[in-house]
Amino acid sequence: MKVTYFGHGCFSITIGDSAILIDPFITPNDLAKDVDIKSINADYILLTHGHEDHVYDTESIAKRTGAEVIANFEVINWFAKKGVENGFAMNIGGIKRTPDFAIKMVSAVHSSSMPDGSYGGLAAGFILVYQEDDVDKVIYFAGDTALHKDMELIQEEFGFIDFAFLPIGDVFTMGIDDAVEAAYLVNADSVIPMHYDTFEPIKVDMAEAKEEFQEFRFEVFNIGEEKELI
Repeated sequence: MKVTYFGHGCFSITIGDSAILIDPFITPNDLAKDVDIKSINADYILLTHGHEDHVYDTESIAKRTGAEVIANFEVINWFAKKGVENGFAMNIGGIKRTPDFAIKMVSAVHSSSMPDGSYGGLAAGFILVYQEDDVDKVIYFAGDTALHKDMELIQEEFGFIDFAFLPIGDVFTMGIDDAVEAAYLVNADSVIPMHYDTFEPIKVDMAEAKEEFQEFRFEVFNIGEEKELI
């Protein structure tokens, strides 16, 4: 699995032949000014909720690449009105299967509205399950969320999370301490932090974060950096 970080909560994950872009917010992010969004490939675009800092570049990338946009019903309908035709609407608890991976939408505790202020449905996270060398691998992409007890259900269903993408910036999501607890609740091996440093209120001390996550494989990305995670 190859992972590229584009800042804030935006990642590209390549599984098999599928390029999966999650929560594209790149153009307005000063920290991602060196990222050329026209060079980003996507077969699927996953959106956790409707806030502008998670959907800003969706329309342009979806129309250029023809990627299938996967999100909740309200978010998909909003983008359909903007001419994004290749959308797949689902909701919490639902599962979609593709040739390279399966995706399940799970609970997040966060608000959601679209950039124009219209209703954005419920915020969510995603579980992605794929095979590597005939072994199931599980990704938990939490999206914007507080710590919540439903995370225990993820551990109960899947047993073990290979890669947990967790917000750590505090104020608008859980902070470092709660993210550590989330990693324990879902039984994570590797933790990839996100949703930090973009704005003043969510700046973090990364040295502190590394210390708090010392029980886990803590994978910190520079913006634009690609890593192969195994």
